[in-house]
Amino acid sequence: MDDSPLKACSDLFTVVIVTFNSAHCIPALAAGLAPMRHIIVIDNASDDETVSEIRLRLPQAQLLVNRSNLGFGAANNQALLKVRTAYALLLNPDCLPDRAFLAGLAKAAMTFPNAAVIAPHLMRQDGRIELNYRWPSSHWKPRGPQALGPCSVGFVCGAAMLLNMPLMQSVGFFDESFFLYYEDEDLCQRVFLAKLDMVIVPDVEITHLSRRSVKGRHPLRSEFLRGYHHAQSKLLFKFKYVGKSSADKLRITTLALACIALIPRLLLPQPRYLARLLGRISGLLQAGPRLLAAQQRQFAAQKGASRDAES
Repeated sequence: MDDSPLKACSDLFTVVIVTFNSAHCIPALAAGLAPMRHIIVIDNASDDETVSEIRLRLPQAQLLVNRSNLGFGAANNQALLKVRTAYALLLNPDCLPDRAFLAGLAKAAMTFPNAAVIAPHLMRQDGRIELNYRWPSSHWKPRGPQALGPCSVGFVCGAAMLLNMPLMQSVGFFDESFFLYYEDEDLCQRVFLAKLDMVIVPDVEITHLSRRSVKGRHPLRSEFLRGYHHAQSKLLFKFKYVGKSSADKLRITTLALACIALIPRLLLPQPRYLARLLGRISGLLQAGPRLLAAQQRQFAAQKGASRDAES
């Protein structure tokens, strides 16, 4: 293949990766990123061999090691402040990049210079397409098969997204209120509301080993936290874009459904799913203070914007 787009991408964008107990992902990830000069890895206090694997296999990477888990969005924000290239490629550690993917993204960036976000097709390990894009459900109900060519969309999954850094400055990056889950949904919503383009380029593909980025020594605890944070982040997103009343209704409905689902899980226990369901219930029960804090932040932001407009 023509290596010129591949050479261009090594200076065009910085790869940003957030890790947490992701040692098992690093060998394959590092092999795919060998051509890249600019890589920033932020480790969120892993307790496995993630950090040593990164130092061994990605020696060109700038490594930031957090003493505690700051969350996915906050860790990405740390790295994005250090990016000096025109683009930043946000990449989950459970993605398998290769030369065609990197070259394809560089070509897409040059083809769509006015796009704030560019995303590839995510592929499952069995070769099926994982539909990682859509319009916001408030504006358009998804229907039909996947895209056959480049097109504008209203959401792309944060597992692999290329950010146009100058254009994204007007939007900002991740809202750190979202510890895990829905931070990409929130970012895309703000890009959409700012009327900036998000482009899916289906000819560019990357394999995504979905939900395999975290292994660690306590798998049931990880599943519990998945359920916990997903429930809270879903409510926070609803609160932010629809309102507290809708968030409260969603909380009550989801909690009732989760409690009903708990009965068969207890009768026929599957430890992973049971741990995740218990995490969801716990997250829903404890969501009140987080929503209140979000409401206070929103009120403060609106008050600040009002003062700025008056001055």
